[in-house]
Amino acid sequence: MLRYLPFLLVLALWIYAFIDCLNTPEEEVRGLPKVVWVIIILLFGEVLVGPIAWLVAGRTRRAPVGGGTTAESSRGRRAEWVAPDDNPEFLESLKENRDEDKKDDEALLKDWEADLRRREEDLKRRESGEDPQPPQT
Repeated sequence: MLRYLPFLLVLALWIYAFIDCLNTPEEEVRGLPKVVWVIIILLFGEVLVGPIAWLVAGRTRRAPVGGGTTAESSRGRRAEWVAPDDNPEFLESLKENRDEDKKDDEALLKDWEADLRRREEDLKRRESGEDPQPPQT
C-alpha cells in the first residue's frame, strides 16, 4: 500500500496546481499568460516541474489571514473588511430598518384586525338571518 503513496501525492499536487491555476483570476497570474501555465502544469505534471513552478512562480502570494503584514503590503492596503456583527454602521442600519418595519407591521396588523372584525360581524348577521350588507370594494 505504501508503494502507491508517492504516486498519489504527485497526482494530488498535480490536480491541486491545475485547479488552482484554473480558479486564479487572470490579473493575479504572474510571469506567463494563464493558458501557458495550464499547459506547463499538464505537460510537466508527472515530474512535478509544472505544479511546483506554478506554486512558486505563477501565482501571486497572499498575506496570511491573521498574520502580520509587511511594509509593502500595508502601503497599498484598503480598509479592512469587518464582520457585520462588529460593524457599528451595519448594526445601526438594522435598528433603523427594524423601527420602520415595526411601524409597517403595526399598521398592517390593525388593518387585518379591522378586516377580521368586519368579517365576523358579517358572519353573525348571516347566521341570525339578517341580510348582510353588500361587500365593500
